[in-house]
Amino acid sequence: MTFFDLERPEHAYMFAFLQANGHLTEQSRNRGRLSVELATRDAPILEEFQRLCPYNSTISYRTRATNFKAEHASVMWTVYAREFREELQALGLPAGRKSDIIAPPHMPLSERDYLRGLIDADGSTGRTSQNLPFVSLTTQSDAIATFVHGYLDGLTGTRRTFRRNKRDGIFNLFYSREEAVAILSHIYYPDCMALHRKKAAAAEAAMWVRPSGVRRMIKRSWTKAEDDVLMAAPSIKAAAEQLGRTEKSCNIRRWRLNGCQSRRIAS
Repeated sequence: MTFFDLERPEHAYMFAFLQANGHLTEQSRNRGRLSVELATRDAPILEEFQRLCPYNSTISYRTRATNFKAEHASVMWTVYAREFREELQALGLPAGRKSDIIAPPHMPLSERDYLRGLIDADGSTGRTSQNLPFVSLTTQSDAIATFVHGYLDGLTGTRRTFRRNKRDGIFNLFYSREEAVAILSHIYYPDCMALHRKKAAAAEAAMWVRPSGVRRMIKRSWTKAEDDVLMAAPSIKAAAEQLGRTEKSCNIRRWRLNGCQSRRIAS
């Protein structure tokens, strides 16, 4: 029996959530289990998964000490069915350590629901300390980062560049202001399956409107053609006029193209 139809919104969301937050184990004689453990406040989403799943499953609660809290109350959903585990693996949820190798399924799927599942599991929504709306996702997977980056750049009409951070080697994809409002309004639509707290935070953040009189800064990425014009120009001033950029921007870019030499190019 095949369960997942990833073109169904709730199935795409559920699979993404399991990819990011689930743990699949294998033992001898085809034994194993899928388990997902969350804070008790998020129990309703596991109850939804249990309702959707056609196989027998259990939901249990426990309290234990963690590095962050002496008494952490959690809820766990567990499925032992071999058929379910095999289908998850076929779709792209491997057993054991998986954070750097998971990837979007290579088949038609409801992309915005899949994306919302990733963000609910491994991302954040809401407002910053400066009261700006934001949405973010952290991942170790190149394939997931590439998918999210491409989808959100297409949605917002931006050209963003993301790299692994130097501290722990993960991708931290972060969008704020108008970009975040567009993303949150798109993926957290009415009646969608989601963590209640993140859906509420997304709805509140999506109400943000840029204050009147505050200019929007738009970053322009340099193209190869612009680099060629810049390097061929007789002066920084001439390059700035030809490219429609500031002299400061042209000066910094030429300095970088020259190998980050310490001298400044005379205008």
